[in-house]
Amino acid sequence: MAETLLVTGGGRGIGAAVARLGAAAGYAVCVNYRSDAAAAEAVVEEIESAGGRAVALQADVARQEEVERLFAAVDAALPPLGALVNNAGITGRAGKLEEASAQTLRDVIELNVLGVMWCCQAAVRRMARRHGGRGGAIVNISSGAATLGSADTFVWYAASKAAVDTLTLGLAQENARDGLRVNAVAPGLIRTELHADSGLPDRLETLPPQTPMGRPGEPEEIAEAVLWLLSGKASFTNGAVLRVTGGR
Repeated sequence: MAETLLVTGGGRGIGAAVARLGAAAGYAVCVNYRSDAAAAEAVVEEIESAGGRAVALQADVARQEEVERLFAAVDAALPPLGALVNNAGITGRAGKLEEASAQTLRDVIELNVLGVMWCCQAAVRRMARRHGGRGGAIVNISSGAATLGSADTFVWYAASKAAVDTLTLGLAQENARDGLRVNAVAPGLIRTELHADSGLPDRLETLPPQTPMGRPGEPEEIAEAVLWLLSGKASFTNGAVLRVTGGR
């Protein structure tokens, strides 16, 4: 029976790569987006042109009521939910903590932490066997920043991703007997728009020397790790944070 993969922030970067690879693996895919409908629709069109099934659904997953609307729309439009990838996240403008505005801190925590929690709640209620579900898998997109601290750049973002790591472990433990695995992938320096969005458009050119492999990663390399964790090949992997950072 077909299953649905919901990817938050699925219109670009790592999310789009996960959506495309998930469709190739046989999932029906929901490409969630907050504001860039054109990018999300382009991913859907790419999936459909390759013979897959996908829909683009708008929701700001930092808002609980919009998360509930999103999951209800997935229920109505696609096969039962079998996988969730919590990819949506922001850094805010780079700088020292004392320079960050209160709004930046709220926005980052609301999306990167509360948004993941809202989506995990909705997914567990659908997938855990104690709720009548068939089981499934959740992968949270964390960051190598969670253990590096991101000093002088976005300490608050690193802290939000450390929270995601802890959430991943606890949620995995409390759902392990209900057929639901929860893991995380912690990317390193990856070629996405995240850097330009934070005000550091040249970050991909300046930081690779800090990575032992000497280059940034590609979104597709993260997607491969995500799809492995979603698959039966990772059937005994639960509560893990898989670091995909080129050795950094």
